[in-house]
Amino acid sequence: MPDINNETIKTEVMNLHTAIYEKFGYEMKYIRPPKGEYSERTLAYTNSLGYTTVMWSLAYDDWDENKQGREEYGKSKILDNVHNGAVILLHGNSKDNANILDECIKEIKNMGYEFRSLNKFKK
Repeated sequence: MPDINNETIKTEVMNLHTAIYEKFGYEMKYIRPPKGEYSERTLAYTNSLGYTTVMWSLAYDDWDENKQGREEYGKSKILDNVHNGAVILLHGNSKDNANILDECIKEIKNMGYEFRSLNKFKK
């Protein structure tokens, strides 16, 4: 995002907002900068559009479609790094994530953690 101008950011974010609303009936409130790349300008601009920027505290290279078939690796990356307040980034294009998500959620709950909406944490 830091390499594109505000008008391009607005166009891309609003197109995403529209697509999410049309497909899921959900009004976007939060935004995660692609690749975690941001600047003070992009944070301020997306905030002016009404979005709260949320970063993650836990992620792994699940986005790489050439690195699928590593379900045990994915489970280990997730379960070994869970912590209080964790925001876990899992990419939707990962077949591994789709296969391990149910088991990871159950195990995280067994570890004594609970899942909450970001709305519970917004000030």
